[in-house]
Amino acid sequence: MRSRLPRTACLLRLIALCIILSHAAAYFGLTGREPLVFLPGPFSNEPPNGKAHLKQCEQMTLTRRQKRLCRREPGLAETLRESVRLSLLECRYQFRNERWNCSLDGRGSLLNRAFKETAFLLAVSSAALTHALAKACSSGRMERCTCDDSPGIQHREAWQWGVCGDNLKYSTKFLKKFLGQKRVSKDLRAQVDSHNINVGIKAVKSGLKTTCKCHGVSGSCAVRTCWKQLSPFHDTGRLLKYRYDTAVRVLSVTNAATGETELAGPRRHGQSLRTTDLVYLEESPSFCRPSRYSPGTGGRSCAKDTSCQSLCCGRGYNTAMRLTSLSCHCQVRWCCHVECQTCVREEEVYTCKNA
Repeated sequence: MRSRLPRTACLLRLIALCIILSHAAAYFGLTGREPLVFLPGPFSNEPPNGKAHLKQCEQMTLTRRQKRLCRREPGLAETLRESVRLSLLECRYQFRNERWNCSLDGRGSLLNRAFKETAFLLAVSSAALTHALAKACSSGRMERCTCDDSPGIQHREAWQWGVCGDNLKYSTKFLKKFLGQKRVSKDLRAQVDSHNINVGIKAVKSGLKTTCKCHGVSGSCAVRTCWKQLSPFHDTGRLLKYRYDTAVRVLSVTNAATGETELAGPRRHGQSLRTTDLVYLEESPSFCRPSRYSPGTGGRSCAKDTSCQSLCCGRGYNTAMRLTSLSCHCQVRWCCHVECQTCVREEEVYTCKNA
């Protein structure tokens, strides 16, 4: 009989499913031509008042135990929503030029398979949840946690000087409690999912940096305060995209010494499988044509000299002209005011043919 997936994998699959199916999340304005900018979401720096958070907890698909934890922590529901927003935003940005572009029409069927794309979804979801929890602590949106436990700094001083560190230690501990992480099942798919979830958490941990701030007369560093700070989530997403590009196809083997089943893949550069490698069990489809996993690449915009050949899967592309408006002839007026004219230019756009 097939073993049940651990609750960790089940909830993270749910969050990953939100990435694909949540049309309410919209597109967030990314076109792939500008640097990533996290747009402000509907999240307050203050915990929800009264019974607002109770309603939010009830509206989410959680287990009974998770809903109980959610009700106890007023800031948790918004933090869970924020993690879905971060996941969607980063997934779409990292795959904006790929055949599979984290489309909302990607179908939930993708999560029932063990493709590289499934591995990325689970990793970026767990990373976003870890990141969002740590940030919620340091911003004061969670009542039961505060700044990180950096030595030599009191929480009161941290708030006063604006150096409240991101509490990754609490975030990771709470995440395991919330997800109900237990011993990994002997089921191969469950092991793969659990491994990829942990890759996401490790990616966030690798971005934890020590930042310092000087205090003293005229900027002298008479007193130096240091605290822990997470890297921007875009850095985590870029790392996970690299892990996706170098993902390892694995199988299950039995450890002769312990008798336990383990994941194993081909040795690369003299190294065996690492805990930071994303892993998968089956080769991905091409994502060129519409299927239950993807809407295909027909109609997708591409760059003539860089991405059209690969993205359009050899079907060719259509060329059209469009008019775009942009600011031009800008001048600085005294003081601190910039005046620009609006210019219109014609540019070529390229889209993949459907057949």
